[in-house]
Amino acid sequence: MEVRDYFSYLTDEIHSTVAATVDESGLPVTCVIDIMDWDDHGIYFLTAKGKSFYRRLTKKNFLAVTGMKGTDTLSCRSLTLRGTVRELGQGPLPRLFEKNPYMASIYPDGPSRENLTVFQLYKGTGEWFDLSKRPIERDSFSFGGMEEEGEYFFITDRCVLCRLCYSKCPQKCIDISRRPAVINQENCLHCGNCYETCLARAIVKKKK
Repeated sequence: MEVRDYFSYLTDEIHSTVAATVDESGLPVTCVIDIMDWDDHGIYFLTAKGKSFYRRLTKKNFLAVTGMKGTDTLSCRSLTLRGTVRELGQGPLPRLFEKNPYMASIYPDGPSRENLTVFQLYKGTGEWFDLSKRPIERDSFSFGGMEEEGEYFFITDRCVLCRLCYSKCPQKCIDISRRPAVINQENCLHCGNCYETCLARAIVKKKK
């Protein structure tokens, strides 16, 4: 999927997410927020200026959100975004209320909405994880000019094709039909079994 597809899925399919910020002591704080809109430039949500969530956002300008959809663990798809946010004020507010009419039950009129403000998560990274498929499917991506982060396991030319890594791989996502063997990154759990098992020390961690 493209980045815009992930934005759309988070907004329209998941919608309610767990958001993480840090407090004045640098300790994590979570709350639930609805992702109310998206476009090619990011995702949008709102909060009230009286909330501690607002103070944490404006102090660090950084946010992580995670959401999931499914009836149980093995049917779940999860999506995480983390990155930089900016306050847009009340300009986009009418659009967000139009697209999310239930908000009128919480803030019914103009005076009750005066302290609301809209934020945009516009630059960061994301990770998609789909447990409903076999083998599992994962993807990582970046947006807004951010470089992609993270590490992955890679099999080097030291591989002797002993197949020990394949025997310990829970998703059997290692292609052992060639030498060196190849880890299919889109199906890898990042469990590290292959890395710990390899007697030839042919498997290394690489940064993306």
